[in-house]
Amino acid sequence: MQMRCYCVTGHGQPLELVQRDTPQPQGTEVLVRVRAAGLCHSDLHIWEGYYDLGGGKKLSLADRGIKLPLTLSHEICGEVVAAGPQAGDVQMGTVAVVHPWIGCGKCAACERGEENICMKPQSLGVMRDGGFADYVIVPHPRYLVDLGGLDPVKAAPLACAGVTTYSAVKKFGERIHQDPVVIIGAGGLGMMAIEVLKALGAKGAVVVDVDSAKREAALKAGALAVIDARASDAVKQIADATGGGARAVLDLVGATPTVKLALDASTRGGHVVVVGLMGGDITISLPIIPMRPLKIEGSYVGSLPELRELVALMREGKMQPSSVTPRPLGEVNEALEALAQGKVVGRQVLVP
Repeated sequence: MQMRCYCVTGHGQPLELVQRDTPQPQGTEVLVRVRAAGLCHSDLHIWEGYYDLGGGKKLSLADRGIKLPLTLSHEICGEVVAAGPQAGDVQMGTVAVVHPWIGCGKCAACERGEENICMKPQSLGVMRDGGFADYVIVPHPRYLVDLGGLDPVKAAPLACAGVTTYSAVKKFGERIHQDPVVIIGAGGLGMMAIEVLKALGAKGAVVVDVDSAKREAALKAGALAVIDARASDAVKQIADATGGGARAVLDLVGATPTVKLALDASTRGGHVVVVGLMGGDITISLPIIPMRPLKIEGSYVGSLPELRELVALMREGKMQPSSVTPRPLGEVNEALEALAQGKVVGRQVLVP
């Protein structure tokens, strides 16, 4: 039996429709029929073939071991249709969100349950074929988180936008209940971060973005205030909205101007978590870090236990899905172009 895959066959080239034999699960593998697959900014970087390191330097994805052709999408929901002989007691027909941040399973990070920071990742849609296809192979049933009746289209972004923002927000600890969190970037992750903060009973979000439509969407989603990142007095506006300066800043863009804004807007003892991978570099006077004192932390996607916690929040009705736009899988190239041009509010989800 044949299936469709939309593959990156050349960086920056349109994804190519490839017909392949539907894979048969071996060992502990599970075959999942894709019901929904989200499109993420990381897919854009993989499609382009590099990350911008600033100063004219680039990190080639080929140097990270990413090989073409590759089927994109790591935000996958689907139905279990087959399992390998060592997969154990897997319930056929289970509809689940797939945890895509899979490690080698043997290193110290994997043994701690932090497969998402394994040095030899096997992530779906990055190192292994992902969800822009009719079917996807999942290496082990433990990576399936039962949706329990949730809509697969609305739940697909939990695998990246959801677990990424959830993991990042948790790094602020009790601050989220004491002070507003400043969110830089109101795209798919930013809208999800607003929902995560609401689900955790946080004080609220002050959202910063250059796009007026995205700022308006953030206000409708419940942001306490929205600020134009390009305003000449953006730092003062953030200080006013947070009662004297930000104690928690979540940078979901990760570009030179946004990290600079995050640091400038932080009060003494401020905590900045950088998630976005848009790229660039910054110069910072080192004595400033201990003297202010600032905490600057990176956060990379999230762990399997965190995804389980997040799905439980949504199943219990404590968290609402953020805005998604479903599109037929055949429109994947148009969806990619819309994301590249910054025209997307919320998340695009492709449906086979």
